[in-house]
Amino acid sequence: MQAGVLASAPADAAELIRRAGALIFDVDGTLAETEELHRQAFNHAFARHGLDWQWDRAVYKGLLRVTGGKERMRAYQQSLRISLPLRDEDIAALHRIKTVHYAKLVETGCCPLRPGVIQLLAAAKARGQRLAIATTTSRGNIDALLSQALGTNWAAEFDAILAGDDVRHKKPAPDVYLETLVRLKLDPSSCVAIEDSANGLAAASRAGIPVLITRSMFFADDDFSAARAVLDDLSELGSARQEN
Repeated sequence: MQAGVLASAPADAAELIRRAGALIFDVDGTLAETEELHRQAFNHAFARHGLDWQWDRAVYKGLLRVTGGKERMRAYQQSLRISLPLRDEDIAALHRIKTVHYAKLVETGCCPLRPGVIQLLAAAKARGQRLAIATTTSRGNIDALLSQALGTNWAAEFDAILAGDDVRHKKPAPDVYLETLVRLKLDPSSCVAIEDSANGLAAASRAGIPVLITRSMFFADDDFSAARAVLDDLSELGSARQEN
């Protein structure tokens, strides 16, 4: 835990947010603790496909260093050094099965948005700030989560929505943030990226965007020393507002 970063984090984060022209959100781990559902959905897809792969939490935590579901599966099979690796078509089929099952899990209502997220979205709208999403996950995954949490018209609340397949290189490359800035027509210094992982922090920082970190289950022990502020969750912004 980076005590120096955390010492004045709520007040610093609240000021950082208030000054921003736009808030750019990551999705998995940031808006909701979705990664456990992703893990379960991957294992479901493997079983459906007749694979004996089983990703427990420890294995999955390591694989999360690889961004993108298809990329994650390729990295895992390379680690196994199997003689007949899966074809790209097999990887794509697995990912489709996984995505459908993930959506079904989300639709049960078992994965609400993290504390403070809805309040921050509402406060940003009230201040006239713009909202965007810049994520590695797929558009289908974004829609499954936010349709459940914010309603079917959720996309109308955001000025830009960029998913993993919208850019050539995924995080920690800055591509998704650079494209978001183009669509928002804003300078990076006037925005704030809200992330939960070292890969996300690196991607936004490489695009020149200040970063606020909200710690999540799988990435809590990442190195966030380059972030402008680190919070346990976004509800801490509420207490900071009350203190100012």
